[in-house]
Amino acid sequence: MRVLCGLFLLLLFPSGLVLAQQRLKASEAKDHIGETATVCGRVESAHFAASSKRQPTFINLDAPYPRQIFTIVIWGTDRMKFGKPEVEYVHKEVCVTGQISEYRGVPEVIATEPRQIKSAGQ
Repeated sequence: MRVLCGLFLLLLFPSGLVLAQQRLKASEAKDHIGETATVCGRVESAHFAASSKRQPTFINLDAPYPRQIFTIVIWGTDRMKFGKPEVEYVHKEVCVTGQISEYRGVPEVIATEPRQIKSAGQ
């Protein structure tokens, strides 16, 4: 019976859902590329690149650009959902949930919905 219950739970909660509950420091994200997790840190710099292709907003955790340790990226197509994230989040402790990828050696999560970014205390 226990074996059946264990198999049922594995089917009900595939590994991707379980990993989403994992909470990492920004400095730990580099070791979890390809995983879905929650990454937390202090926003040390943020920039809306309005004249760049795809109009990205970059939110850098634990160290400012160009020494950022981790970046939250919000593309221009999703920006209106977030208001002015480069102002709202700066110097705050935040957590972002999503799939960790890497761009030019820096781990990042692309945020498409505001619910992905929370205050670190939540």
